[in-house]
This record gives sequence, C-alpha cells and structure tokens, in this order.
Amino acid sequence: QVQLVESGGGLVQPGGSLRLGCAASGIIFSIATMGWYRQTLGKRRELVATIADGGNTKYAESIQGRFTISRDNAKNTVYLQMNGLKPEDTTVYFCYAHDPRVLRDYWGQGTQVTVSS
Repeated sequence: QVQLVESGGGLVQPGGSLRLGCAASGIIFSIATMGWYRQTLGKRRELVATIADGGNTKYAESIQGRFTISRDNAKNTVYLQMNGLKPEDTTVYFCYAHDPRVLRDYWGQGTQVTVSS
C-alpha cells in the first residue's frame, strides 16, 4: 500500500519561508516521479513542481524562482522549499507520486499553507 505523508505546513507571514516534506512508503521511491500540487476550494488542482527520478525538475510559472523541489532517495522523501511566500500561495498542498512500473498516480492527504500577516 502506497502512503504519502506530508509535513511542514503552517502559518507564515508574507515574504517568509516554509519547507514541506513528503515521506513515501510502499513505492520504489528512486524510480518514481515525485511532485507537489496545490488546490484551493472550488478550483482545479494545479501543478506546483515535479522532480523526476533522474532529478529533472519542472515548475509552475507562478512560483518559478521562489520554490525549489528536491528529493532524498535515501530517506524516500521529497521536499518543497518555499521562499518569498505570498498571500496567494495560501492553499492546501498535496504530495504526488507517479509509479512508472504500473502507471499509477498517488496523492497525500494534503497540508495547509497559510500566508498572512
């Protein structure tokens, strides 16, 4: 059973930083594409960033230059370092995993990020 457990969300002031983490189990982490999406109530889930097994990264234009995705294969964990946070970054962030062996996507439960003064 694949499990993705997010951590690191919370309340931060505009301009501040947070680091999200997602610990994966039940999947061969080293070959999975990992990522982060976010979704505001009533809107579609949108890509934030992904990182492939080889380390190639992809970012949404709205967070380019502010957020950095990374992975630690030894810890089966993917991270999202968020700097320069803005109020419009406030929403729920979901961890994502794609298993290329079975072509399935998996999602975490989500972690709330709130940017407010």
